[in-house]
Amino acid sequence: MKKLGILSAAVFGLMMSAPVAFADDITISVVGPMTGQLATIGDQFKQGAQAAADAINAAGGVNGSQIKLDIEDDQCDPKQAVSVANRIVANGVKFVDGHACSGSSIPASAVYAEAGTLMMSPASSNPVLTDAAAKSGWPTIMRLYTRDDAQGAFIGPWIAKKYAGKNVVVLHDKSAYGQGVADAVKATMNAGGLKEVDYEGINAGEKDYSALVTKLKQLKADVVYFGGYHPEAGLILRQAAEQNVKFQLIMPDSIASPEFWQVAGPAGEGTMFVFPSDPQSKPEAKDAVAKIKAGGFTPEGFTLFSYAVIQAVAEGVKRAGTDDPAKVAAALKDGKPISTVVGDVIFDEKGDLKNASYDINQWHDGKYAPIKP
Repeated sequence: MKKLGILSAAVFGLMMSAPVAFADDITISVVGPMTGQLATIGDQFKQGAQAAADAINAAGGVNGSQIKLDIEDDQCDPKQAVSVANRIVANGVKFVDGHACSGSSIPASAVYAEAGTLMMSPASSNPVLTDAAAKSGWPTIMRLYTRDDAQGAFIGPWIAKKYAGKNVVVLHDKSAYGQGVADAVKATMNAGGLKEVDYEGINAGEKDYSALVTKLKQLKADVVYFGGYHPEAGLILRQAAEQNVKFQLIMPDSIASPEFWQVAGPAGEGTMFVFPSDPQSKPEAKDAVAKIKAGGFTPEGFTLFSYAVIQAVAEGVKRAGTDDPAKVAAALKDGKPISTVVGDVIFDEKGDLKNASYDINQWHDGKYAPIKP
């Protein structure tokens, strides 16, 4: 009996020192606007996350566990986002791929932080998301995307130089995302020596922007920078074309979607926008892009960033040897590159990406492509 006890203790010790095995699935909630005006973005999230989960699961999963997705709809509405976040936490989900709109991500992040859930947004760019988390000591709030201040630092000086002496109007849709990026661009454009002739917010969701178009005509606007989304941008351009008002529209990353052209039509010709350097063209994305396209979906916009979030969470769990969100977050911030479809990524202490790069894209005949600045 004594020998058996010693043997059992030895076996127990070996079991305790062995690598951690995960018998349960690893559930990741994918949260975005699955319905409503911005449902295109939600579809991009869902398609990218599912493709990543399928690839990881086919390769054996994560430490023996399979990734399971939970799709949640917040319609990019702050109140719904908080409600969804509370439901996710109540269901015991430890990881979130989302949210999309900064106005949703920021309030939802407080719910996740309190519960110790790891939230990683593949789209929200307002600096407040990670700045507030760092200030509050919330280590599990991250983003696998760029920040508005970085985007502003890229495009603002370019606008100031290229359109020196021109009449530039800066508009925003009063959202955390739209106003945040417009303010960032305005600040760096001003620092570059170009002052806007008008700065104002519009009401998102309206159908008639004819009064705005008339004002742009009176201001003799050469360039309009608009921090907002494709439904409003498309309508403004169409209604401007009806009044024969012409200007160069420059947008942030929100119009990397075929729906922009569906709304704007030919009036969208020549519209420029800033987007992180095209992930579809990266060699790391070749197989993923081919498989997603084979399924009948083009991985535009935020698709591959959502894919990369799933990859990052999986890698974090592997590095940490556990699915404890705080330990996974710490493992992801260890300074070592993480291989993803958008390239190798490194997170800083706040949970932001280091060394983001951008392209200026331009719409032509229903499609967009990078141009030389």
